[in-house]
Amino acid sequence: MPRVGILADRRTNREDRKDTMSSMPAVASTPVLLFVQGTEQRRIVIDHTPFTIGRKTDRDLPIPDSRVSREHASIIAEGGNYYIVDLGSRTGVYVNRMRRERHPLEPNDRCDFGLEDFYFVFEPTTAASSSSEFLSQISMAPRGGAGSELQQLRLFLEAARRLRTTGVVADAIATLLDCTLRLTRAERGFVFLRGSDGGLHLGAGRTSKGETLRDDSTISHSMLQQAADSGSEFVVGDTSESADLAGRASIMIHDLRTVIAIPLRRASRQHADNGGSARLNKGGSAPHPVLGVLYLDSRFTSGDLSGVSQDILHAIAREAAGLLENAHLAEVEEAARRYQQELSIAARIQQRLMSVRIPDVPFAEVQGRNLPCQEIGGDFFDVVRTPDAIAVVLTDVSGKGVSAALLGSVIQGMIYSQLAQGISLENAVAAAHNFLCEKDVGDKYATMVLARLWAGGELELLNCGHVPPRLFSGGNITEPDNINPPIGLLPDVSFHGMKMQLKPGDRLILTTDGVVEAENGSGEFFGYERLDRAAAVGFEGIFQAVKEFCGPCALQDDCTVVELMYSAAKAADAA
Repeated sequence: MPRVGILADRRTNREDRKDTMSSMPAVASTPVLLFVQGTEQRRIVIDHTPFTIGRKTDRDLPIPDSRVSREHASIIAEGGNYYIVDLGSRTGVYVNRMRRERHPLEPNDRCDFGLEDFYFVFEPTTAASSSSEFLSQISMAPRGGAGSELQQLRLFLEAARRLRTTGVVADAIATLLDCTLRLTRAERGFVFLRGSDGGLHLGAGRTSKGETLRDDSTISHSMLQQAADSGSEFVVGDTSESADLAGRASIMIHDLRTVIAIPLRRASRQHADNGGSARLNKGGSAPHPVLGVLYLDSRFTSGDLSGVSQDILHAIAREAAGLLENAHLAEVEEAARRYQQELSIAARIQQRLMSVRIPDVPFAEVQGRNLPCQEIGGDFFDVVRTPDAIAVVLTDVSGKGVSAALLGSVIQGMIYSQLAQGISLENAVAAAHNFLCEKDVGDKYATMVLARLWAGGELELLNCGHVPPRLFSGGNITEPDNINPPIGLLPDVSFHGMKMQLKPGDRLILTTDGVVEAENGSGEFFGYERLDRAAAVGFEGIFQAVKEFCGPCALQDDCTVVELMYSAAKAADAA
């Protein structure tokens, strides 16, 4: 179970403003929730109320844990205050260890769901824009010699690592340079970061007077690159006395006397040197051991560096590398947060697009349900009513995730519009197939089965590479024999359907392969025999049987089932 905390950031706006968001009362602040999962954190702005929390994927804060109710709680705003409200959850909502149905949130209130390892903390804090001031206050604390300077630097870097946002990291790097320049008495300082291309790029530059530097043309790039390539630090107290450096053009031209270049190594490099294995990046290769370089120089001679100064330099190299790794993690975390937010939005849109309104007809009954294995899936079904018939379509797009969902939405719209106009099943499928082939959507294709039932019991069926439907008629179970290729897979193919006569009470069961290929812990498939036995019990029996068969194993593919039954009594009334 993830450990979750929420830190509310109340950003005061003293100016009158026009709030165009009808769902958000005119309160004096906008909370920012800090979502903590283990050692990872992400911030969530509450820009509307109610802000919903629960296990369902359409919640504002979805929490995929079985101990959390689908619709567990919500945060609402009323009269300038925020309240947490229990939405009838199983485990309840507790504020400061007391169970509450509805409670106003105050600074430092602890809220949990009856679970020790899962809680929220509601606290006011300074706005993100004040992070630079906060870090500066740490860096400007009273000093008492080199030893306290070193302790102060470590305190600052530890605080900076805990502020896990990209903007704060930028402030932290600038403040790091201010601290380092004061500790080393250098005139200029630069932090160079290794980019995705492997080269070094200027991240920040400062003077000892606190001025920002954006031009790195006057530094010793040769020493910078040498430190990055070798992973070794270069500390030169008087370049005029070093024969090896006298010939370097930039040092001579710009009269640089003191030059310090410190490589900022990954922590994993130390682990690898001690016999461990370095972590691999996504491409399968070990990441570069040097994250960047801290470069310092002066136009005066500093003399020999003392032992304490060497300790300071080593501390800077070690702690600053940790800060940069934290910056990278913050960026990755923020990208993941944005992706998850976009995915949640896409899931909501898809759910609305894929929502099915089953029409009431006097000669048929239709039931359908989809269980996606991910937030958004590639299965969909639809039901279309025309004046003299009802049609159903069930489609399974190859693959999973966003690409399958996008293609599924396109196919659904095309098929729906075709069936609504009463176009033949063959022509409706051919139109979608030709569209996919002409658009060249890569290796994406879709299997599909369509059925159209008329009031007299005549059934049209067209199967495009899909799981064979099951026809329950009396005590018999048959597979209508109709085989066509999937749509979008091969160009220049034709599609042919079949017709049959149904009797009142006959049931046609359509499923995706996620049902018959659902696996249990032993790797065994659910299969057709279990499907037939479950379907004989009824529509709901299919999902119950799949759930019991899989047990604790998660679904590996979307599961969708549609039942079309020709009604006996209603058919007679219609006649």
